[in-house]
Amino acid sequence: MTEKRAEAALKDDGPLASDQGKTVIADQVVAKIAGIATREVEGVHQLGGAGSRAVGALRERIPGSRTNYGQGVSVEVGERQAAVDLDVVAEYGVAIADLAAGVRRNVIASVERMTGLEVTEVNLVVHDVHLPDESEGEPEGEPRVE
Repeated sequence: MTEKRAEAALKDDGPLASDQGKTVIADQVVAKIAGIATREVEGVHQLGGAGSRAVGALRERIPGSRTNYGQGVSVEVGERQAAVDLDVVAEYGVAIADLAAGVRRNVIASVERMTGLEVTEVNLVVHDVHLPDESEGEPEGEPRVE
């Protein structure tokens, strides 16, 4: 009888637990997967609010630094489920409702496939719209120093 209860308990823990051990997935792993999946969707210009984008731009200028794929991504990870919050900058001309649906679809598919966690929700906040003529770096013009 105890063996049946143990088997039932393992089934409740989902695909990340077995009689041979338990797998725990860190928040930053889910955040990185969600960030990469979001960037794959056409119409997403960048992730993050104004502050995190400014810090990210400074970080990218440092030689040897890596891209922060978790920028603009906040997650809550439980034993069987995950919830994702995204801060997005959209490309001008993209239907935001369609963009949100595409991001949700891609994030849910990627996180569930790679982690085995059920994604309960994906919330998006669109902070800005990127215009094609906006420059990414410093303004063009004469250099201030030689």
